[in-house]
Amino acid sequence: MFKMSKVKTNAMRILDQKKIEYNVITYDVIDGKIDGTSVAQKIHRDSKEVYKTLVAEGQSKELYVFVLPVEEELDLKKAAQVTLEKNINMLHVKEIQKNTGYIRGGCSPIGMKKSYKTFINESAEQLDKIIISAGKIGTQIEIEPHLLSDVTKAEFKEIIRS
Repeated sequence: MFKMSKVKTNAMRILDQKKIEYNVITYDVIDGKIDGTSVAQKIHRDSKEVYKTLVAEGQSKELYVFVLPVEEELDLKKAAQVTLEKNINMLHVKEIQKNTGYIRGGCSPIGMKKSYKTFINESAEQLDKIIISAGKIGTQIEIEPHLLSDVTKAEFKEIIRS
């Protein structure tokens, strides 16, 4: 049902280089449904295991990366608190590729153009593995949350809207 990706993404190359274990999961994108909930359904996984990557900008113009369950919403107040910013706003979709090297729907927290301060929602710590974008639409990476945290130098924080 899942085929191994023949294409190595930047995120996969980094994980390989650091000898970090992960699984590749691919899904069909012909129907155009690439939102996180659709991806979870396509790969037959609980949406609580599938995480999305969001990029936001602080008042300081610094960029931040947030990794959270696909069905949850980033709480901008909590995001501002954990980043020590006065306020924070989502990066405009037109700015994503320029700043990360990834496109919307295929944004991985691993292997962005620059190393941005990254936060993973603390719910990930309760799971053995989470699923994130591999940096290409149609390709996901299944990885242990602490290994993801190590490779991205991320902190586990409460960042979702209650």
